[in-house]
Amino acid sequence: MRTRAIVISIIIAALILTSSGVYAANSNAIGGPRFAIPVKCTMGKDCYIMHYVDSAPGREAVDFSCGRQTYNGHDGTDFGIADLQAMGAGVPVIASAAGVILGTRDGMTDRLVAEESDRTVIKNFECGNGVVIDHGNGWQTQYCHMRKGSLIVKPSERVEKGAILGMVGASGPASFPHVHFTIRYHGRIVDPFVGITDVTGCKAPRYPLWEQSLDYVPTGLIRAGFSFKPPKQMELWQGQFSEARLQSDNLPLLIFWVHVYGVLQGDKERFTMKAPNGNIIIDVEKNITKSARSWVHYVGKNNTRERPLPKGTWRASYQLKRGERLLINLEREVIIE
Repeated sequence: MRTRAIVISIIIAALILTSSGVYAANSNAIGGPRFAIPVKCTMGKDCYIMHYVDSAPGREAVDFSCGRQTYNGHDGTDFGIADLQAMGAGVPVIASAAGVILGTRDGMTDRLVAEESDRTVIKNFECGNGVVIDHGNGWQTQYCHMRKGSLIVKPSERVEKGAILGMVGASGPASFPHVHFTIRYHGRIVDPFVGITDVTGCKAPRYPLWEQSLDYVPTGLIRAGFSFKPPKQMELWQGQFSEARLQSDNLPLLIFWVHVYGVLQGDKERFTMKAPNGNIIIDVEKNITKSARSWVHYVGKNNTRERPLPKGTWRASYQLKRGERLLINLEREVIIE
């Protein structure tokens, strides 16, 4: 009986692999590596995930958790940073698992794509500057949009998990500074939040490939601050309006702005702004009427000769709610001199 049980167990184990070579349960059984986050940063503090893998290409874009933080055909996970200023300071891209460098590309300029015409210039170079690593047993990872001149690895070089490959950039068709991270198994895209499965769509069983638990965070803060004019999204990606002090004689108005990812229709925002004496100048709630993967909103107060803004420390707060759930709660301050 014991011999028969062993034989049956072997048969069952052999049948776990489907005819297409796709494993329908725990990927560790086929030697799949566990992957580290490919950016050396603290999630939720100085980096975040802007886009997830599209779990149902060809249909309405939806991420693995049935959220909208993706777009049709998106084949990777986008780890974003605040702006081009952070990019210039340097945020390392690291090997998510040990392996051998298959290929690299460097030399493409970092430029944020704002218009469709910008994409024609970089057609067929969609990855921008990047690296491909072979991890063995059919597993590969790809790292795209890296900063020009930052790559420090070469083809055929072996790297260990955590080795620095280069820096986060905005090369290729990048609309914000980030690294686009793709996992492939025998050429097939694998969502690291889901693992290998033959089931498509956001209700697929999940066998995550991350080496540590990584929360699904579809909505969060990118930046917030003050400015002397209504900010445009491209200006925020460039890192403008980070001043902690503003001059009153060159201040037509005081704007308090937020840059958020993953807002949904029906979310509720609340802005408040207080003068240096503590008086509440603005206290307003607004309903978001349209979902957006990247969202900029603001409130402001005019600075006129008849009614000048008092000098001193101005304080502002922002809350974002989804139903009764508080998603973002922050405070900022600026000094008017």
